[in-house]
Amino acid sequence: MLVGVTTESAATGDAHVVVACPDVLDVRGTTGRLRRGAGDPTWRWAPDGAWHATRRGDDVATLRLRAVPGGVRADAWGPGAEAVLADAPGLLGLLDDATGFAAHLHPVVARAHRTHVGLRLARSGDVWSAVVTAVLEQRVVGVDAHASWRRLVARHGTPAPGPAPAGLRAAPPPRVWGALPVWEWRTAGVDAQRSDTVRRAAAVAHAFRADLTPAELARRLRTVPGIGPWTAAEVTSRALGDPDAVQVGDAHLPHLVGWALTGRRADDAGMLRLLAPWQGQRQRVLVLLATAHLGRMPAYGPRGRRALPLR
Repeated sequence: MLVGVTTESAATGDAHVVVACPDVLDVRGTTGRLRRGAGDPTWRWAPDGAWHATRRGDDVATLRLRAVPGGVRADAWGPGAEAVLADAPGLLGLLDDATGFAAHLHPVVARAHRTHVGLRLARSGDVWSAVVTAVLEQRVVGVDAHASWRRLVARHGTPAPGPAPAGLRAAPPPRVWGALPVWEWRTAGVDAQRSDTVRRAAAVAHAFRADLTPAELARRLRTVPGIGPWTAAEVTSRALGDPDAVQVGDAHLPHLVGWALTGRRADDAGMLRLLAPWQGQRQRVLVLLATAHLGRMPAYGPRGRRALPLR
């Protein structure tokens, strides 16, 4: 899967790998699900590739992904370069195992699967950033959560090493998040409940590792007051590429699933019943339906207030 690792000049990367990929792989669609809004300072799409600033522990790295004959070339800079390159296949969705996925059980799922055959479930490997972004997205609309993330990372993150695009930054480590003063949170639009949850999680962040199973990571996350099933599923789906994560408690997902599969609204219990035939692959169904925009209900009358996701 990985073809060659070399040390080079700063112009082309401290190190690089070429990852052999199938021609149908949708790199942007797969990795784009990890970006938290168009202005996410940890991601940048540019003509010369997709740029990502991240960290592994205290080591920061810049990663650039670009298509080359036979696959995707990943260049990396910074002290975390080798670790990030080792995670490149997971980030590209190449560790995603869809064996046994029975898309044919429903024509809508089958059609979405055919249309988006190159879409994979990415595994970011960055558990802590997934924890923070998921907590920030509790009970608020996505654009507000993304704005909070953007401001906090821009102010307290680490500039991306190497020849990264201007403004690209890696998110702060847990100790920085845990020490942010109250006014920083409030200026970024984060209420006390969410900021306190991040601080509590930061105190035990060492327990949230990428080598855990999704079930064990979810169990550990849920020992933190303020982290429930919705947040845990968000983290395992993004950080570990969990193919079965279901964000129970979301304000939108039950209606997406219900409308796409039955033409009617659904609640959490109804969503779980509808997804039961795909036990083990339920996150894959959710991603396909959302990507294909198959869960949109027709609008009747004036648009109401946006619903907020629960924890």
